[in-house]
Amino acid sequence: MKNNIVIVIPAYNEEKTIREVIEDAKKVTDEIIVVDDGSRDRTGEIAKSHGAQVYRHLINLGLGGALKTGFAASLKKDDFIVVTLDADGQHEASVVSKLVEPIKNGEADVVIGSRLLNENVKMPFIRLIFNHLANLITFLFYGLFVSDSQSGLRAFSRYALEKIKLKGLKMEVSSEIIGEIKRNNLSLKEIPIRAIYTDYSLSKGQNFWLGIKTFFRILIDKMT
Repeated sequence: MKNNIVIVIPAYNEEKTIREVIEDAKKVTDEIIVVDDGSRDRTGEIAKSHGAQVYRHLINLGLGGALKTGFAASLKKDDFIVVTLDADGQHEASVVSKLVEPIKNGEADVVIGSRLLNENVKMPFIRLIFNHLANLITFLFYGLFVSDSQSGLRAFSRYALEKIKLKGLKMEVSSEIIGEIKRNNLSLKEIPIRAIYTDYSLSKGQNFWLGIKTFFRILIDKMT
């Protein structure tokens, strides 16, 4: 396995970008898992034709469901670090080597790529507001502050993945991961990354109503 890295890519209706994302990921690893989360387009077919291991959900479960499937598949493999990568082309696989370095050096169990630690942050203003609110909500509910709680670019040691237990199926999983880091006393490090924003990637992810739903899912999770 090249560099002992497994890249997990949750994907829902991403036929426009999945090929490019996989080809970029191949620059750093041969082990690429795409979780086709009930896509209605050719996402899974394209991913498989370009060499990814594809796990398909019959229905769309959400980001949390896709990550749980990807993590479970990763745990079947031996010595590795698992990296999550968005399927919309927002992240550059070239940063993965920097992302996993603290884990390889024993400095961290989990590393998060933070778009907000980048000196030249180019996140659209409304996304910036959503992100700061999500960071605050995550801190209030889980007691751990990170600068970019909603980042999709993360690296986990095997030890961390064995400890992390996720319940949420939707976007609330990003905050839940922070909570699991806190609950299990896992060491965390953030590194600055650059995000690539296109009209396509901006059409994905958080919006006002999705943010409200995510808040109440976190609230329900903490009450149960």
